[in-house]
Amino acid sequence: MTASDLEQLLITRLIRERGGTSQAWRRALGKAIVRDTTTHPHCNWDFRLSGTISQRAAIERLLDDVRLEHSIVADG
Repeated sequence: MTASDLEQLLITRLIRERGGTSQAWRRALGKAIVRDTTTHPHCNWDFRLSGTISQRAAIERLLDDVRLEHSIVADG
């Protein structure tokens, strides 16, 4: 899975679970930060969240779940 695939997966799930628009969730989520697996062997990605407190809370809960399924992603 690539970082852009991960972003799309998260946005799709956020819309399905919480409603709203893809633009709003994309702004709240931001871009994926992909790190080197040498220094981050368990999970090599993260996001710098923005948005409202409720949007950030929803995203954080989803990120916890998705990290279990997709802990390593490729750049792109």
